[in-house]
Amino acid sequence: MSNHAIPVVTPDAYLTLHYRLATLDGEDIISTFKESPATLQMGNGQLAPELERALLNLEEGSHTTQELAPEQAFGPRNPELIQRVSRATLKENSAFGEQYIIGDLVEFAAPSGGRFAGILRAIDEDGALFDFNHPLAGQTVLFETKIIGIL
Repeated sequence: MSNHAIPVVTPDAYLTLHYRLATLDGEDIISTFKESPATLQMGNGQLAPELERALLNLEEGSHTTQELAPEQAFGPRNPELIQRVSRATLKENSAFGEQYIIGDLVEFAAPSGGRFAGILRAIDEDGALFDFNHPLAGQTVLFETKIIGIL
């Protein structure tokens, strides 16, 4: 009987796993541990590239928790992504009569046709101040993974 090496995650692996992203104080951001496991084709952009990098070389069957610094997770906060949006732009992207509250996550249509979201930080008659950084930018996060199977 040959002794097979334990498979490890490679850049093009197809894997089944449980994963959880949490804040440093343990609050879940996303978790599959209470549901069915996720299947993931590495390199397909299903997970952020930084999270895929954290999976590389993990062994099948391993259960690990890694602490990812902002640079390894959602990047540092970028002050240039805090921008004013005019009332007109806000209206264009709102449902009729929509009222905004500070802290709301608001989606905008990008000129390129995509969508992007910002968190409302301030609002006045002329417009609003939005933070378009990823909500987790600048944060160290915990990335817990249990690699169930690798194909």
